[in-house]
Amino acid sequence: MAAGSESMSVTQQGSSASQSQDVTMSDAVPTHFAQPQDEAIWTAAEKGDRSFFDTLSEPQILKALTLKNEDGRSILHVAAAAGHSQVVSLLSDGVDAAVSGINAGDDEGWTPLHSAVSGGKAAVVEVLLASGADVNLANNGGRTALHYAASKGHSDIANMLISKGSKLNRKDKVGCTPLHRAASAGHSQVCEVLIEEGADIDATDVNGQTPITLATICDNRQVALLLLRNGADLDIEDTEGYTVLGRANDELRAVLIDAAKVMAEG
Repeated sequence: MAAGSESMSVTQQGSSASQSQDVTMSDAVPTHFAQPQDEAIWTAAEKGDRSFFDTLSEPQILKALTLKNEDGRSILHVAAAAGHSQVVSLLSDGVDAAVSGINAGDDEGWTPLHSAVSGGKAAVVEVLLASGADVNLANNGGRTALHYAASKGHSDIANMLISKGSKLNRKDKVGCTPLHRAASAGHSQVCEVLIEEGADIDATDVNGQTPITLATICDNRQVALLLLRNGADLDIEDTEGYTVLGRANDELRAVLIDAAKVMAEG
């Protein structure tokens, strides 16, 4: 079940055999095993105890995948958020998405992929993508996994998501694209990735503000200059009538004006 790793197995105890026998999940499995306590399953997922899950039969694994905690999160959510790629692989690789819950959201609409991306768990993200995670699912705030890669500065993960078809200009519920999120957080490397892949540099949010406006408001000079040099428009007015320069503090305003002059001259 786990791509690139050992297959899931259970230990079948014969009534007269003294030695254990490994069988894969595609083989017949005993049905008389008692389901382990839910607490043990949650603990194994949180700690990344692959050996615990290796002792379970296929029916036991499938039952475990149906468990939800008080936040509507599954054991796959928990393992993904904690960065346990081997456990995530065992629970998702080769399992139908409807069964594994790989694209199921918790009470706030977060999928396991959202959790892994937000936490910067690149190895888990790779496993989830290989197992069929949908990169364009949005949570209750309208944010996809790429929004979180952008806001947290995970450029390597952003590249992975984009390679799987993540929409560059998807807006969340306040109209922010991933580039808005990266710009406001000051993550120039992610901004470069998004720009190179074709993100709309002048997209506006619900306040009429562009990525460079947010970078300016947050005093992220490096990002503001990067956006300017890649063609960001300084003259777009937001819903309150302010341009980028109108939102800038005195020091940053002077820097942007000088940079714009140099660009115009050369």
